[in-house]
Amino acid sequence: MDYIALLHKDPHSDFGVSFPDFPGCVTAGRTLEEARQMAGEALELHIEGLVEDGQEIPRPSRLVDVRHRPSAAGAEPFMVSVEPSAEKTVRINITARKRQLVAIDRLARKTGLTRSAYMVQSSLGLVGSHRAKKGRRAAARPHPPPKGRKAGRKARV
Repeated sequence: MDYIALLHKDPHSDFGVSFPDFPGCVTAGRTLEEARQMAGEALELHIEGLVEDGQEIPRPSRLVDVRHRPSAAGAEPFMVSVEPSAEKTVRINITARKRQLVAIDRLARKTGLTRSAYMVQSSLGLVGSHRAKKGRRAAARPHPPPKGRKAGRKARV
């Protein structure tokens, strides 16, 4: 879908971008090209958030209707094309120990991902760090039973 973006530029400021169909969705860039790139990313993320929240995605406005709005005064309109995700995100609950969540959060921050994104990508084998590969090899090796336990006894998890 193509949505109208409004490019704003005041003296001594970056290029600002707003979207008449998505109040509150704004971004900026130091250069015109950066502002255009950021506009696509901002709109895509905004739409993803609306979808996750179960909100309806508005139909694109017509340029003739947008030009007369006060928010368009002095702005240069341009089109931003986005393809809404066809797949719905599903919320799940998991159980983990606190120290495991701390470790997951630390690793997620290192890779620049959210906890959810890190867990999904890790489980699908998409996080390809040397450490992750080393951990998988270690997990594949049998471990000796902890001291004080007999080899045939199952440990509680």
